[in-house]
Amino acid sequence: MSVTMRYREAWEGFWREASEEPGAVFWDADPKVTAARHLALFEPRLLDSGLPMVDLGCGNGTQTRFLADRFRHVVGADLSAAALDHARRADPAGQAAYRLLDAVEKGAAETLHAELGDANVYMRGVLHQCESADRQPLVDGIAALVGERGRAFLVEPAEAAGPVLGGLAQSPDGPPPKLAPIFRHGIAPGEVADDAMPVHLAAAGLTVLASGEMPLVTTEFTSDGTRIELPSKWFVVGRSE
Repeated sequence: MSVTMRYREAWEGFWREASEEPGAVFWDADPKVTAARHLALFEPRLLDSGLPMVDLGCGNGTQTRFLADRFRHVVGADLSAAALDHARRADPAGQAAYRLLDAVEKGAAETLHAELGDANVYMRGVLHQCESADRQPLVDGIAALVGERGRAFLVEPAEAAGPVLGGLAQSPDGPPPKLAPIFRHGIAPGEVADDAMPVHLAAAGLTVLASGEMPLVTTEFTSDGTRIELPSKWFVVGRSE
Protein backbone atom coordinates (compact mmCIF):
# COMPACT_ATOMS: atom_id res chain seq x y z
CA MET A 1 0.00 0.00 0.00
CA SER A 2 1.14 3.56 -0.69
CA VAL A 3 -0.53 6.97 -0.61
CA THR A 4 -2.78 7.94 -3.48
CA MET A 5 -1.36 9.91 -6.40
CA ARG A 6 -3.91 12.68 -5.75
CA TYR A 7 -2.66 13.09 -2.20
CA ARG A 8 0.98 13.10 -3.29
CA GLU A 9 0.26 15.66 -6.01
CA ALA A 10 -1.62 17.84 -3.52
CA TRP A 11 1.51 18.06 -1.37
CA GLU A 12 3.75 18.63 -4.39
CA GLY A 13 1.53 21.51 -5.46
CA PHE A 14 1.52 23.00 -1.99
CA TRP A 15 5.29 22.89 -1.58
CA ARG A 16 6.00 24.11 -5.12
CA GLU A 17 4.04 27.27 -4.30
CA ALA A 18 5.20 27.67 -0.68
CA SER A 19 7.36 30.65 0.20
CA GLU A 20 10.82 30.06 1.59
CA GLU A 21 10.42 32.91 4.06
CA PRO A 22 10.71 31.70 7.68
CA GLY A 23 7.26 31.24 9.23
CA ALA A 24 5.40 31.48 5.92
CA VAL A 25 3.87 28.00 6.31
CA PHE A 26 1.02 27.58 8.81
CA TRP A 27 2.65 24.87 10.96
CA ASP A 28 6.29 25.90 10.44
CA ALA A 29 6.80 27.49 13.84
CA ASP A 30 10.19 28.29 15.34
CA PRO A 31 11.83 25.15 16.80
CA LYS A 32 12.13 26.93 20.15
CA VAL A 33 8.35 26.53 20.58
CA THR A 34 8.04 23.20 18.78
CA ALA A 35 10.88 20.65 18.58
CA ALA A 36 12.73 22.09 21.58
CA ARG A 37 9.70 21.62 23.81
CA HIS A 38 9.13 18.15 22.41
CA LEU A 39 12.75 17.11 22.96
CA ALA A 40 12.44 17.96 26.64
CA LEU A 41 9.81 15.20 26.79
CA PHE A 42 11.47 12.84 24.31
CA GLU A 43 15.18 12.77 25.18
CA PRO A 44 14.77 11.38 28.72
CA ARG A 45 12.98 8.37 27.17
CA LEU A 46 15.59 7.54 24.52
CA LEU A 47 17.33 4.23 25.01
CA ASP A 48 20.17 5.36 22.77
CA SER A 49 20.59 9.00 21.71
CA GLY A 50 23.32 7.87 19.29
CA LEU A 51 20.81 6.15 17.00
CA PRO A 52 19.90 7.97 13.77
CA MET A 53 17.02 10.44 14.20
CA VAL A 54 14.37 10.45 11.46
CA ASP A 55 12.23 13.58 11.15
CA LEU A 56 9.23 11.96 9.48
CA GLY A 57 7.18 14.36 7.38
CA CYS A 58 9.99 16.91 7.60
CA GLY A 59 8.53 19.37 5.08
CA ASN A 60 10.97 22.24 4.51
CA GLY A 61 13.29 20.96 7.23
CA THR A 62 12.97 23.68 9.87
CA GLN A 63 12.73 21.15 12.70
CA THR A 64 15.18 18.80 10.95
CA ARG A 65 17.96 21.37 11.11
CA PHE A 66 17.25 21.95 14.79
CA LEU A 67 17.49 18.21 15.43
CA ALA A 68 20.72 18.05 13.40
CA ASP A 69 22.31 20.50 15.83
CA ARG A 70 21.67 18.01 18.61
CA PHE A 71 22.02 14.53 17.15
CA ARG A 72 24.84 12.92 15.24
CA HIS A 73 22.88 11.56 12.26
CA VAL A 74 19.54 13.12 11.27
CA VAL A 75 17.45 12.19 8.25
CA GLY A 76 14.60 14.41 7.08
CA ALA A 77 12.07 12.22 5.27
CA ASP A 78 9.06 13.40 3.35
CA LEU A 79 6.56 12.25 0.74
CA SER A 80 7.06 15.42 -1.31
CA ALA A 81 10.08 16.01 -3.51
CA ALA A 82 9.24 19.73 -3.61
CA ALA A 83 9.34 19.87 0.20
CA LEU A 84 12.76 18.22 0.20
CA ASP A 85 13.96 20.76 -2.37
CA HIS A 86 13.06 23.48 0.15
CA ALA A 87 14.82 21.56 2.93
CA ARG A 88 18.04 21.08 0.96
CA ARG A 89 18.19 24.74 -0.12
CA ALA A 90 17.77 25.81 3.51
CA ASP A 91 20.59 23.46 4.57
CA PRO A 92 23.49 24.27 2.23
CA ALA A 93 26.00 22.84 4.71
CA GLY A 94 24.23 19.48 4.62
CA GLN A 95 23.72 19.23 8.38
CA ALA A 96 21.08 16.57 7.76
CA ALA A 97 20.43 13.99 5.07
CA TYR A 98 17.12 14.07 3.18
CA ARG A 99 15.11 11.18 1.86
CA LEU A 100 12.02 10.88 -0.34
CA LEU A 101 9.88 8.40 1.58
CA ASP A 102 6.31 7.17 1.40
CA ALA A 103 6.20 5.81 4.94
CA VAL A 104 2.76 4.32 4.31
CA GLU A 105 4.47 1.82 2.03
CA LYS A 106 5.82 -0.67 4.56
CA GLY A 107 8.55 -1.89 2.25
CA ALA A 108 9.90 1.68 2.00
CA ALA A 109 10.18 2.03 5.78
CA GLU A 110 11.79 -1.40 6.02
CA THR A 111 14.30 -0.44 3.33
CA LEU A 112 15.29 2.71 5.25
CA HIS A 113 15.58 0.66 8.44
CA ALA A 114 17.87 -1.76 6.64
CA GLU A 115 20.13 1.19 5.78
CA LEU A 116 20.05 3.00 9.12
CA GLY A 117 19.40 0.25 11.63
CA ASP A 118 17.10 1.06 14.55
CA ALA A 119 16.23 4.77 14.60
CA ASN A 120 14.57 7.32 16.80
CA VAL A 121 11.65 9.03 15.05
CA TYR A 122 10.18 12.52 15.45
CA MET A 123 6.79 13.13 13.81
CA ARG A 124 4.73 16.28 14.30
CA GLY A 125 1.23 16.68 12.94
CA VAL A 126 1.41 14.17 10.09
CA LEU A 127 -1.17 11.52 10.96
CA HIS A 128 -4.15 13.88 10.92
CA GLN A 129 -3.17 15.01 7.42
CA CYS A 130 -3.28 11.43 6.13
CA GLU A 131 -6.31 9.85 4.59
CA SER A 132 -7.90 7.59 7.19
CA ALA A 133 -6.99 4.35 5.40
CA ASP A 134 -3.30 5.36 5.45
CA ARG A 135 -3.03 5.95 9.19
CA GLN A 136 -2.45 2.40 10.38
CA PRO A 137 0.09 1.68 7.61
CA LEU A 138 1.92 4.89 8.57
CA VAL A 139 2.15 3.81 12.22
CA ASP A 140 3.28 0.37 11.02
CA GLY A 141 6.03 2.15 9.07
CA ILE A 142 7.12 3.99 12.22
CA ALA A 143 7.31 0.65 14.02
CA ALA A 144 9.55 -0.66 11.23
CA LEU A 145 11.86 2.34 11.60
CA VAL A 146 12.26 2.18 15.38
CA GLY A 147 12.97 -1.55 15.39
CA GLU A 148 13.85 -2.90 18.84
CA ARG A 149 15.81 -0.02 20.39
CA GLY A 150 14.41 3.10 18.78
CA ARG A 151 11.83 5.43 20.25
CA ALA A 152 9.31 7.67 18.51
CA PHE A 153 7.83 11.01 19.56
CA LEU A 154 4.46 11.62 17.92
CA VAL A 155 2.31 14.70 18.38
CA GLU A 156 -1.06 15.25 16.73
CA PRO A 157 -3.91 17.75 17.08
CA ALA A 158 -6.52 16.54 19.56
CA GLU A 159 -10.22 16.26 18.77
CA ALA A 160 -10.62 19.68 20.39
CA ALA A 161 -8.56 21.17 17.54
CA GLY A 162 -11.33 20.32 15.06
CA PRO A 163 -13.66 23.16 16.06
CA VAL A 164 -10.72 25.58 16.10
CA LEU A 165 -9.73 24.69 12.53
CA GLY A 166 -13.36 24.56 11.42
CA GLY A 167 -14.01 28.02 12.80
CA LEU A 168 -10.96 29.40 11.00
CA ALA A 169 -11.97 27.76 7.72
CA GLN A 170 -15.52 29.11 7.90
CA SER A 171 -14.64 32.62 9.00
CA PRO A 172 -16.73 35.30 7.22
CA ASP A 173 -13.47 36.74 5.90
CA GLY A 174 -12.29 33.32 4.72
CA PRO A 175 -9.51 31.24 6.25
CA PRO A 176 -6.34 33.01 7.44
CA PRO A 177 -3.77 33.60 4.66
CA LYS A 178 -1.44 30.80 5.80
CA LEU A 179 -4.27 28.29 6.15
CA ALA A 180 -5.93 29.06 2.81
CA PRO A 181 -3.30 27.33 0.60
CA ILE A 182 -3.73 24.10 2.56
CA PHE A 183 -7.44 24.00 1.76
CA ARG A 184 -6.87 25.20 -1.81
CA HIS A 185 -4.62 22.22 -2.51
CA GLY A 186 -7.11 19.78 -1.05
CA ILE A 187 -5.10 19.02 2.08
CA ALA A 188 -7.92 19.80 4.50
CA PRO A 189 -6.85 18.47 7.90
CA GLY A 190 -8.79 15.46 9.08
CA GLU A 191 -9.66 14.59 12.63
CA VAL A 192 -7.95 11.78 14.48
CA ALA A 193 -10.12 10.63 17.38
CA ASP A 194 -8.38 10.96 20.74
CA ASP A 195 -8.80 7.24 21.40
CA ALA A 196 -7.54 6.19 17.94
CA MET A 197 -3.81 6.74 18.43
CA PRO A 198 -3.38 4.12 21.21
CA VAL A 199 -5.25 1.63 19.01
CA HIS A 200 -2.97 2.32 16.02
CA LEU A 201 0.12 2.04 18.21
CA ALA A 202 -0.93 -1.23 19.83
CA ALA A 203 -1.76 -2.73 16.43
CA ALA A 204 1.77 -1.86 15.29
CA GLY A 205 3.31 -3.54 18.33
CA LEU A 206 4.35 -0.29 19.98
CA THR A 207 4.01 0.56 23.66
CA VAL A 208 3.11 4.02 24.97
CA LEU A 209 5.92 4.97 27.36
CA ALA A 210 4.70 8.49 28.12
CA SER A 211 1.94 10.79 26.90
CA GLY A 212 0.37 14.13 27.61
CA GLU A 213 -1.17 17.27 26.18
CA MET A 214 0.50 20.38 24.81
CA PRO A 215 -0.61 23.16 22.44
CA LEU A 216 0.64 22.76 18.87
CA VAL A 217 1.98 26.20 17.98
CA THR A 218 1.39 27.62 14.49
CA THR A 219 2.77 30.69 12.71
CA GLU A 220 -0.65 32.26 12.12
CA PHE A 221 -2.58 34.80 14.18
CA THR A 222 -6.23 35.68 14.56
CA SER A 223 -7.52 39.12 13.58
CA ASP A 224 -6.97 40.36 17.13
CA GLY A 225 -3.30 39.32 17.05
CA THR A 226 -3.59 36.12 19.09
CA ARG A 227 -1.30 33.31 17.93
CA ILE A 228 -3.26 30.25 16.80
CA GLU A 229 -2.43 27.21 18.92
CA LEU A 230 -4.12 23.85 18.45
CA PRO A 231 -4.83 21.49 21.35
CA SER A 232 -2.66 18.43 20.80
CA LYS A 233 -1.70 15.09 22.31
CA TRP A 234 1.84 13.71 22.36
CA PHE A 235 3.17 10.19 22.78
CA VAL A 236 6.59 8.63 23.33
CA VAL A 237 6.49 5.06 22.07
CA GLY A 238 8.76 2.09 21.59
CA ARG A 239 8.84 -1.68 21.75
CA SER A 240 9.07 -1.72 25.53
CA GLU A 241 10.33 0.32 28.48
